[in-house]
Amino acid sequence: MSNLFSGINARFRGGSNKPPSQPKSPSPSTTGQPRAASLDNLSQASQSSTNLAPKVPPLPNSPSLAKTIGMDESSGVMSSGDDIISSYHLPRPLPLWVNGQYAKHIVRGNFMTLSARPKTVEPGEWIAHQIVEHYRNLWNFVRVVHEKEDDGSTLCNSTSCPRMSAGANHSFTWLNNRREPVELPAFEYMTLMQRWISGKIDDTNIFPTDASGVSYAHNPATTTTPPSQLSNPGDPEWIGKRSGFPEKFVEVCQMIFRQMFRVYAHLYWAHFTEPFYHLNLEKQLNSCFSHFILTATALDMLKPQELEPMQPLLDIWAANGTFPPESKAYEYANLRAGERLLELAGVELETR
Repeated sequence: MSNLFSGINARFRGGSNKPPSQPKSPSPSTTGQPRAASLDNLSQASQSSTNLAPKVPPLPNSPSLAKTIGMDESSGVMSSGDDIISSYHLPRPLPLWVNGQYAKHIVRGNFMTLSARPKTVEPGEWIAHQIVEHYRNLWNFVRVVHEKEDDGSTLCNSTSCPRMSAGANHSFTWLNNRREPVELPAFEYMTLMQRWISGKIDDTNIFPTDASGVSYAHNPATTTTPPSQLSNPGDPEWIGKRSGFPEKFVEVCQMIFRQMFRVYAHLYWAHFTEPFYHLNLEKQLNSCFSHFILTATALDMLKPQELEPMQPLLDIWAANGTFPPESKAYEYANLRAGERLLELAGVELETR
């Protein structure tokens, strides 16, 4: 990922000395499937649905869509790909990122190799490393939508994105000083979130920086009992304890991953076409987001129900091989829905 953003700064709006090129338009999907036309122009550009986002409280914990709609419990009949897609209540025309033609990456390979923890690295250290890396990647994209135009405006503003949402069905709230949930414009929500995450990362009580406190991973081949239990039996054990991370470290990290996911979801739903597709950055966005999902699910930082705003894209990536079958991200996806979306987009299943 070190060279992933080498061209982003030059593509910031107004940040290039090159004459502006003609914005590219999504090309029609080529498909021989007779039902493809019924999807109301699958390949049309994404239309922001944030203005339609209802004022709803945060979603309650519930089983993920992928796990609840795969089978009709009363009849035992497996739902078809079309039935599953219909249950997502996607807008028409479909967002551009739901088209498998635009779900590609800048490189081919298994991102699980980037997410897997080396055996000698202590789990807390690995989680902390992943948070810093994914936070850095994400905010390169946020900078794009916050970059000011010549007239001082930005793409993500209180008019274009009056709520922090991911489509019409998912709206996110922020807690004010009285711990009350309030709706904020997306740009304000993301600014507050950036400060909050930066504050957590910079807090040495949560993310200790003393190199003398770094510990290696416990080797189960030596003993099945953690070293801390050998010296202080009965003391509570938690991830990161050996390296000086606090007891609630994992809880804080889960919240950070959850907030980063919400930002990604908003970028896809509201800004995938403009600016990322028009700046030829959609593959970079896809690469970072799929890596993020593989990492977050592998480390149990995100629960299946928290992934629902981006479920169609996860389904596509499970079907096209982006998510390895052994990954939790693949487990949380609905393969039949992904295969159907690829079919409707004209992506040959046997050659993907």
